[in-house]
Amino acid sequence: MHTHNLVSMANQIGQFFSAYPDQNEAVDGIANHIRKFWEPRMRLKLFQSMDLGETNELSALVTKALQQHRANLEPAPAK
Repeated sequence: MHTHNLVSMANQIGQFFSAYPDQNEAVDGIANHIRKFWEPRMRLKLFQSMDLGETNELSALVTKALQQHRANLEPAPAK
């Protein structure tokens, strides 16, 4: 999956949750959605792309959600 597609999907999730009046609830909602519905390799690719500076198009709200919840969203290392 290409980074552009992941960023686009994450921003769509963020757009939905941006309607929440409580920003902390929106941040939690974005992170929970990505944790529940994205495959681990999608999350890993998105974080790798963030580390390489390839996700400048991510909305501020999505970026905040990913940064705050990164430890809970990263897939467990393979054994």
